Amino acid sequence: MDWQELAFELRQKISGQVLARAPMERFTTWRVGGPADLLVIPWTKEDVQEALLFTRKHDLPITVIGNGSNLLVLDRGIRGLVLKFAGGLNTSHLEGNILTADGGALLPSLARLALKSSLSGLEFGAGIPASLGGAILMNAGAFGQDMGSIALEVETIDQQGKVQQWSRDELFFSYRSSSLQGKNLIVLKADLQLVPAAREEIAVRIKKNIAFRSKIQPLEQPTAGSVFRNPPDDYAGRLIESAGLKGLRIGDAMVSTKHANFIVNCGKATGREIQELIKTIQDRVVQQFGIILVPEVLIVGEEG
Repeated sequence: MDWQELAFELRQKISGQVLARAPMERFTTWRVGGPADLLVIPWTKEDVQEALLFTRKHDLPITVIGNGSNLLVLDRGIRGLVLKFAGGLNTSHLEGNILTADGGALLPSLARLALKSSLSGLEFGAGIPASLGGAILMNAGAFGQDMGSIALEVETIDQQGKVQQWSRDELFFSYRSSSLQGKNLIVLKADLQLVPAAREEIAVRIKKNIAFRSKIQPLEQPTAGSVFRNPPDDYAGRLIESAGLKGLRIGDAMVSTKHANFIVNCGKATGREIQELIKTIQDRVVQQFGIILVPEVLIVGEEG
């Protein structure tokens, strides 16, 4: 297909950004990934609807991403159309104790908005570089809190363009999972139930959370966050460290010496190197402890 021509066609229909053969290393926090045939950053709900219609018209596969965190894009990139929410569909507003935000709004921005309004409940999200939509689908959490504890209502759209509203009673959340996963749904916006609290207390919690992250996580290097889910009654980082894997390196992909459940890009890591390192970690932990580590990161695209 002529991707430049298709990009031009789609630009006439939406207000958001459309790129042809977009290098995904620019749009992921790991700074890794081959090109997406088409990358769309929608600005409005109508942009999303037009993009979905476009994929059906041209029979294109679609991949939906948020901020590109918790994501490994392989070296040959992603075929079809990538719909990237962060950076585009990101408005938010408060009405009483309820924060309503678009799926592309970033959690740190929403945490700051809640702080300014003396509303508690999002302190855990101040250091998570995720979009609201991705955070809800994967039930992002930290410090004993998660999205499931504050999600009040969620609006989704499926790949056929059907819009649905999900109330709290219809939503089910568990560790790094939600009932919306596996249904090919895209989160357009959500209402979050917050609670009033003293601004100074909220600020202290946010500062403490960010300081803790900076102390134990390699935030100074490109990562995708935690690579593996914690197994029941244990921690992936503890198992990886106990297996002697801190500092293990394949090419420019390395198990962090600061936190073993992070893989850092030391410069020019490839998707293949990171994928091989993930597999090596899994194999060694199984051999030593009999525990299968399940990746928390989503792996998409084609291998090089």
